[in-house]
Amino acid sequence: MVDRFFLRRTIFCCMAISALPFALLGQEDNQPPQGFQALFNGQDLSGWHALKTEDPRKFQALSEDDQKSRMEESAKPTAKFWRVEDGEIVNDGKGPFLTYEKPFRDYELLIDYKTVANADSGVYLKETPQVQIWDTTEAGGKWNIGADKGSGGLWNNTPGTAGRDPLVLADKPFGEWNRLRLRQIGARTWVWLNGKLVVDGALMENYWGRDLPLVNTGRIQLQTHGGEIRWKNIFAREIAADEANQVLAMSDSEGFESIFDGKSFAGWKGPTQNYEIVDGVVRCKPKKGGTIFTENEYADFVARLEFKLPPGGNNGLAIRYPGTGDTAYVGMCELQVLDSEHSKYAKLDDRQYHGSAYGIQAAHRGYLRQPGEWNFQEVTVNGSKIKVELNGSVIMDCDMSQINDYMANTPHPGKDRVRGHFGLAGHSDPVEFRNLKIKKLDSTATSDRPANKNQ
Repeated sequence: MVDRFFLRRTIFCCMAISALPFALLGQEDNQPPQGFQALFNGQDLSGWHALKTEDPRKFQALSEDDQKSRMEESAKPTAKFWRVEDGEIVNDGKGPFLTYEKPFRDYELLIDYKTVANADSGVYLKETPQVQIWDTTEAGGKWNIGADKGSGGLWNNTPGTAGRDPLVLADKPFGEWNRLRLRQIGARTWVWLNGKLVVDGALMENYWGRDLPLVNTGRIQLQTHGGEIRWKNIFAREIAADEANQVLAMSDSEGFESIFDGKSFAGWKGPTQNYEIVDGVVRCKPKKGGTIFTENEYADFVARLEFKLPPGGNNGLAIRYPGTGDTAYVGMCELQVLDSEHSKYAKLDDRQYHGSAYGIQAAHRGYLRQPGEWNFQEVTVNGSKIKVELNGSVIMDCDMSQINDYMANTPHPGKDRVRGHFGLAGHSDPVEFRNLKIKKLDSTATSDRPANKNQ
């Protein structure tokens, strides 16, 4: 069976943190709550640098020496535009953005801020704009671009998408401190402002390249623009993989049904003798394989599951599989489950790496957890469209009907199938799966999550 004590404990911890009185989460005098680290010590700007904002991929592409030089060069503008006064970080609305030196992947962030009329600011997450902070009064002159809806929204998301506008107006009057609580897992982002949920698990878009996912890791930046802003009580807590997976699994979970009972192959067909079930986990036996699949067939659906790769591990997800043959060709596709960064896979075609529709459409790389850690994946199949979200980041989103260029010019006759089984396509490695669930979609469903419901 699955370690249910661990799961209960993880869920309890998530719920306990969410249920704590908000005032306790942001203790005064820059003293972090239990489990958090203080990013600002209340005395000086140690660990902070005033940096020009830019695509984080450009900074990450620099050598370590060049990165170090860039940070050292930031000392002068930091001192010129930013100061500490009475335990508060102060900026007058000018200069480069204050940037914390350490990048984060999955994390929770607490920040208090106080601003003035006509100011416009925000918090950049993973060096990307932004959680919006601004003058929400009519006199501020920005109601035409959404200021009337309040602060806390992901303002640089595409207009009309989930998270772009806050769910409620939660700003306090000028002269009072506001308290932000932010949680980000992959690109999935939650924002609470003064104790009210204003963004509910929406995907934060990559401002620097809309066709790319948000970077996997990045730094926090405090924006300055148009007026004085003060900050204090800046605390962060890194979220481990198991907790992150539980948060994603609980998010917008209505309608999902389990397709694996954790004890047997009831409801499954195919060469089940090549797999084994241990502690609620189904695992391909070493040097065995083949495609096992659900007895039920599915047309449009959302599948959720967790998987764990051994070093160099290789498996796949069978999508709309007819029940016989190689699902990569006779099914709609096989979605790769692969330790993409292992050295033995260094020279694969881009359409063979993790999350790719094998031989058809490449997925973005760099979003897997380390081998031996559990990953959370969601797959949405709707008509001819298929979307793969890995650990909170969308790594592939395509319309299969528009693709006619295949790896090695090999035909995929099953690509346009409209119905079939869901399965696991083993390739001799002990890749593990658990918590497999499916939600059927009706004919009017879209490939996006409902608005304001975790996207």
